[in-house]
Amino acid sequence: MPEDDVKEEAAEAPAKPVPAPSGGAKAWLPLVITILLMPALAFGVAQYVILPQLQKGLGIKNETSSSSSPEEPKKDGTGAKQESVMMNKMLVNVAGTMGARYLLVSVSVAGTGTDFKDKMTGHDAQLRDMACSSLATKTLADLEKPGARNLIRTELITGFNNILGNSQVQDIYFTEFAIQ
Repeated sequence: MPEDDVKEEAAEAPAKPVPAPSGGAKAWLPLVITILLMPALAFGVAQYVILPQLQKGLGIKNETSSSSSPEEPKKDGTGAKQESVMMNKMLVNVAGTMGARYLLVSVSVAGTGTDFKDKMTGHDAQLRDMACSSLATKTLADLEKPGARNLIRTELITGFNNILGNSQVQDIYFTEFAIQ
């Protein structure tokens, strides 16, 4: 009975477990999902979280919200003439130099509005005080950094618009910028 011998040997020998298939599509699935979702996630965070916070901090209004209100007239300079007002020779001590170094700045403030020049001359003392206060906080290292003028320009535009209201100042041009 050779059949019985084969059956007895099969019953006595322990059954070998069949190894689970490794690799395949299931092993690559987390990598594929990560590669596909990370760019979309980065775009979403940049577009809907980081950019709105930067715009809010810099005082930039969202274009879609300002164009959706028909009852408010647009003050973006499309129909109004842009005017400029000079603010000459603002002299401040450079921070951290114990009065040994100073900064001399003259700016041309460009903006729109029916009474832009009148508002600028009416608030001249406040605007000069704000500009000098902002400039006096800058150290020599701050002033020598690349892009320092753009940072100062942004600070001054934001400060001037806070004083004048309604985002009347569109740009500031440095006509003089000397560190002595």
